[in-house]
Amino acid sequence: MTKQERYQAALRELQLLFEPGHYSLDPIGKMATIATVLHRTFPDWLFVGFYRVAGDRRLIIGPYQGPVLACGSIDFGRGVCGTAADRESTLIVRDVTRFPGYIACDDETRSEIVVPVFEGDQLRAVLDVDGPGIGDFDSADAAGLEPIAALVY
Repeated sequence: MTKQERYQAALRELQLLFEPGHYSLDPIGKMATIATVLHRTFPDWLFVGFYRVAGDRRLIIGPYQGPVLACGSIDFGRGVCGTAADRESTLIVRDVTRFPGYIACDDETRSEIVVPVFEGDQLRAVLDVDGPGIGDFDSADAAGLEPIAALVY
């Protein structure tokens, strides 16, 4: 199965799970379900999860799958997650060692993609995915993850 086919299968599964009347999940429950489905669909990923906007320009860890080494909080503008939150746009980092201000939560991470999660026009969270190889993520990953992240709200 190609990467695009795996994203489509994950999206269909999540859409079915989130249909009205199937499960009654709030955004945190949806984040947990998305992290679980994506981690199962892409088992090579080191970390897949959410950082939620909390207070003024700060992200705190939300539901995720991966090692317990996840960073607890990140300020906007810091690291890949904070930069994506500050820009309110998807950010793909081919090689995290070359990203200015990279926050190393896991020594095995080599690449990262972060997708903003909006409720209307308000940023509520970011979806963060870490990969073990340089160049693990590209525009196909952005195209696959953005509609999945949009399911939260």
